[in-house]
Amino acid sequence: MNEERIELLQRVRSIANEEGISEITLEKLRQNDKIPQDILKKYYSREKDLVKDILTEERKKFEEIFVDHDFEGYYDAIDILFTVSKEMAGKFYHLSPSVTNEWKDIHPDIYQDHIDKRVDFIYMKINVNIQKGIISGLYRNDVSTELVARRYISRLLDLHDPDNFPPEEFSFVQLFTQMFESFIKSIATEKGLKYYEKKKKSFKLLS
Repeated sequence: MNEERIELLQRVRSIANEEGISEITLEKLRQNDKIPQDILKKYYSREKDLVKDILTEERKKFEEIFVDHDFEGYYDAIDILFTVSKEMAGKFYHLSPSVTNEWKDIHPDIYQDHIDKRVDFIYMKINVNIQKGIISGLYRNDVSTELVARRYISRLLDLHDPDNFPPEEFSFVQLFTQMFESFIKSIATEKGLKYYEKKKKSFKLLS
């Protein structure tokens, strides 16, 4: 995807975040002064293609966080989870789950494909993190990496559901912080818990 197209998608995503997805139908975008009409016409004649590309870029932003911080190669399981979680919060504007979730009913097939791909990616990364934590003695060795990884994903998806946690009532940052702490405490050894508490004091999880 070239820079011109990515910049267009970023503009559209900004409108969705600020004004809601009802404002980014092709009909509305064709009347929006913030959108370069020649570029919109060049790339999109179908709304489904636009939504699919917006979600593809969203996943890319999400996956870049793990790649940029060498998630799989980093030696400290708890430390890298801190770092990645902080980055996720910092890029929350580009990963806004409450906006993405609105496409669940409008474009169910595209939405489900997006969720499936994100879940597969997270599952793979969390699995690696758990195994690394067990080897280093930070996580218990009696946990099932598969079950723990799936539980983490389940909790993450729950946070993204506005029916469970309406965004006007609950801050995603606060919810994510609570989920993160609960996750670590459920699998950490005594050594891991001590390390986590020490790390928490010197490294604010989410700003």
